[in-house]
Amino acid sequence: MPASATGSRYVNTLAIIASLGGFLFGYDTAVISGTIGFVSTQFQLDASHTGWYVSSALLGCIAGVSVAGVLSDRYGRKKLLILSALFFGVSAIGCCFAFGFTDLVIYRLVGGVGIGVASMLSPLYISELSPAHKRGRLVALYQFAITIGILSSYFINAWLLRLSQNGALLETSGIVHKMMVSEVWRIMLGSSVVPALLFLFLLMFVPESPRWLTINGDERAALLILSRIVPAEEAAREISDIRTNLQQESGGFSVLFRGGFRVALIIGVSLAFLTQVSGINAIIYYGPKILKEAGLSVSDALGGQVIIGSVNVLFTLVAIWKIDRMGRRPLLLAGVIGIITSLVMIGFLFLSDTTSFLTLLVFILLFIACFAFSYGPVIWVLISELFPAKIRGQAVSLATLSLWIGTALVGQLTPLLLEKLKPAGTFWLFALLTSPALYLAIKVIPETKGRSLEEIERFWLERQQKNPSYEAKR
Repeated sequence: MPASATGSRYVNTLAIIASLGGFLFGYDTAVISGTIGFVSTQFQLDASHTGWYVSSALLGCIAGVSVAGVLSDRYGRKKLLILSALFFGVSAIGCCFAFGFTDLVIYRLVGGVGIGVASMLSPLYISELSPAHKRGRLVALYQFAITIGILSSYFINAWLLRLSQNGALLETSGIVHKMMVSEVWRIMLGSSVVPALLFLFLLMFVPESPRWLTINGDERAALLILSRIVPAEEAAREISDIRTNLQQESGGFSVLFRGGFRVALIIGVSLAFLTQVSGINAIIYYGPKILKEAGLSVSDALGGQVIIGSVNVLFTLVAIWKIDRMGRRPLLLAGVIGIITSLVMIGFLFLSDTTSFLTLLVFILLFIACFAFSYGPVIWVLISELFPAKIRGQAVSLATLSLWIGTALVGQLTPLLLEKLKPAGTFWLFALLTSPALYLAIKVIPETKGRSLEEIERFWLERQQKNPSYEAKR
């Protein structure tokens, strides 16, 4: 087998393993949707406590992503990924056997830390391993894994619910009856332990990021890893490029607030935030409620949610297929135009008294499709490749924190927006908040297709030296 084929298979395998962090992210985030009613009833939760149960993981996410950057720059990407897998596993087991509501929230917080760490480290690790010509689609695997995790949680919840009504299980007693029948939410939350343990096991066999090793002085180990991915000459050249760029970098984290790197930070932080205020999570989390506003029954609304999840998965494959051929900017621009158009039309449909379920679903699916091939994967690709090597973990952490802040705002405010602005006004607001991404895609974001991470860093360094105010390279 040619060496290039062997290297391609090796890096593909590593990317798939790292992407399991995305699967757990998606699964853990969405699995809670099937448990809310059961948990609220069992623990007699009022609206505020129900909200705390749902959003507690988010606090853990913010905590996790806040420290993951600094820790990964100091101790390595692999160690922190292993830590995230442990958090996922502990959370799943703890939620399954929680004694009371307080225990349940604590373990949801632990799971949130795992999500936060994985959400910035998995795409970063893939980016630092990948050859320039296929980095886009390998990092996009992370977003694909998120969509698979979300869709899987819908099906697993439905399957476990049906299983809990099985005649044979109804006759059981003790812990089996408690876990599988009377308190089925326990096995729903506990089911994520299976992918968590698989993720933990497979991480034991992956190498450390070669770029992190180079930055920390272990060029020999870095060269051995890179030589398994690209030809030896190219591996040596990449090591040399990393060394050269490090010599040109001055200062620590403060470098992000100067010259070209300041623009990279603005792109990463603002685009990450904008992806979430486009309304994607409003549809993922509140899809049944939104579809019920259009007159659907509960069962039809839940069926529509499964369709939404399926389209999300399928169109992420379009990004994996095209992102390294078309580039990041064309995909982003096409997707944002489609997103804004869809949101405006959804608003008009809700405003009309003749809203058709089929027409509404078509435009919601168009929105999901456009997000799935553009915003969703492109943001993870860009924030994992825009920043300088020495502080890449901290910078990616900051951009990912911005994403989670956007997620928190949308999650908390969507019910209020639907009540005060009605669905029409809510979707028009999302369209307005998405509009700045058009300017970023057209005027600010540079095309990174086909460039090594070192070439991208050199691009910013040159901008910093020649033109601190920066004008995007066309």
